Amino acid sequence: MTILNRNDQGGRSMVEMLGVLAIIGVLSVGGISGYSKAMAKYKLTKVQDQITMLLMNIRTAYATSPSYTGLSAASVASYNLAPTEMVGADKASLYSAFGGAVDVAFTGASATYFYITLHNLGKEACRTLATSDWGADGLVSISVSEESSTTLHTHLTGNLPISLQSGASYCNNEVSKITWTYY
Repeated sequence: MTILNRNDQGGRSMVEMLGVLAIIGVLSVGGISGYSKAMAKYKLTKVQDQITMLLMNIRTAYATSPSYTGLSAASVASYNLAPTEMVGADKASLYSAFGGAVDVAFTGASATYFYITLHNLGKEACRTLATSDWGADGLVSISVSEESSTTLHTHLTGNLPISLQSGASYCNNEVSKITWTYY
């Protein structure tokens, strides 16, 4: 009796391997896209929380004062009025979750108003923050500008939140800033 040596090689063809690689590629792109969207939403939520906390702390600190004289980003940082993650390494400047500078200062002839400005906001972050309902308690105005300081849109006095009306020309720049003014 003769025994034949059979050498069956069970493997995958090149077409099957390319199919698997294509599926892996599609899933990777979807995962990266989902991660990017989740991070953007996280940063927006974080910035909204930071601004709300900053506003409440400033109001509490100046509750018995007739004006906001002396209010600045440096004073906010030194008196621990800002969330810890907003305070820069120099302990005198503030930054948002998007990495842009945050300005805080008093304004008005008798320093009875103060403003909070967020810099370096992209289109989507700018639109989301500008159209969020910040409440009417003490809010005087919301201003959306290009970083070149050319004001594109100033809105408010009792009409909250800003609505994205047809033809509105704000938050169309790649880098914008938003200023909230409070009394």
